[in-house]
Amino acid sequence: MTSGNADRDKALRPLLALNFFMADMQAGIGPFLGVFLLAHGWQSGWIGTVMTTGGVAGMMMTTPAGALIDTTGRKKLFVIIPGICTVMASGTVLLSQQFWLVATSQIATAIAGAAIGPSVAGITLGIVRQVGFNRQIGRNQAFNHAGNMVGAGLSGLVGWLYGFAAVFWLAALFGALSIVSVLMIPRDAIDDDAARGLAYESNDDKRASGLHVLVKTKPLLVLAAALLFFHLGNAAMLPLYGLAVVSGKQADPASFVAMTIVIAQGTMILTSLVAMRMAEREGYWLVLLVSFVALPIRGVIAAWLLNRWGVYPVQILDGVGAGLLSVAVPGLVARILDGTGRINAGQGAVMTVQGIGASLSPAIGGWIAQELGYEAMFLVLGASALVSVALWLAFAPLLKPACVAKPDRAAPRMAPAAAGVA
Repeated sequence: MTSGNADRDKALRPLLALNFFMADMQAGIGPFLGVFLLAHGWQSGWIGTVMTTGGVAGMMMTTPAGALIDTTGRKKLFVIIPGICTVMASGTVLLSQQFWLVATSQIATAIAGAAIGPSVAGITLGIVRQVGFNRQIGRNQAFNHAGNMVGAGLSGLVGWLYGFAAVFWLAALFGALSIVSVLMIPRDAIDDDAARGLAYESNDDKRASGLHVLVKTKPLLVLAAALLFFHLGNAAMLPLYGLAVVSGKQADPASFVAMTIVIAQGTMILTSLVAMRMAEREGYWLVLLVSFVALPIRGVIAAWLLNRWGVYPVQILDGVGAGLLSVAVPGLVARILDGTGRINAGQGAVMTVQGIGASLSPAIGGWIAQELGYEAMFLVLGASALVSVALWLAFAPLLKPACVAKPDRAAPRMAPAAAGVA
């Protein structure tokens, strides 16, 4: 209807603004936290441990958060709460660098932020519906990576001019702007049934179990397993590469970490748009295969070029791998579960499994670096993605049909037939 289309058009600009500002709110502190703690006498093993503590807490909450997003009509609230937590966590870390206080702030932020990914995916799907989701998620991710790039550049500048405290205040500002952006999205623009992929009238209980959806949907299970091994190697590579170069006194801490993020995120802007086009033409299988292959190559280069010049190939490959994944994963989950009413529960379940790898990565990488050196650590982390490649190739006959675009679903609601659901 005309009024519905007007609400949708009015919602897209603040949705893109939300993706821009929430980028620094979600990831801007992470890489800087490591070098900030290093400057306050922390060792790499303990830095990795505190990052893992927050990661585990967030991982445990992601699946129930995704199921909650499927049931609630207040999806915007689950973006506002993480924004508030980001502001509070930034102040806490600045006030004290005691292990348990820093760990508590990271845990609180991770728990609150567990819902933000499924929430933004649900809001997007509720606005543009399944037929427009692939293109919109590509645009969302392009703005998200642009926000990360701008946030990192500003972080490097203010860190150089005013010290690390300014970096944390900048992240707090981006958190506040994220809250403003989501409040500008009209509530009537979000169709709650479309937001959870419900394509039929059903009396089914809306309290979906994300892990049940994951186990029953075979392509989703393989995707989650492949992502676990990818993030086991990928999550720690950026912060630990920054630590490796900074600890060798080869670069200014704030400006170097900012440069690593700017290079990667600039690449991700392009690759997220390329992924959108590739998915429309070829489906998601090839997009994900390329992203998995990029990580082992990145690990070898990181071990070989452990200096400030190595940041360019290392972070360009990060942009290729993570940029493709940022579009392909939510798009593929939405495609596989289209019609089930369980899309956000599925998003949460996949994020939980990949979060196992991501949360373990800093601790494993940090202790390997401390005991065996950074070169060995990068080779081990990069090699973990070879398991992802093996899974993706071994299960190709199952995955390729699920990765191909389905015919556009007409307006009438009918019973679903999600690919691979047992």
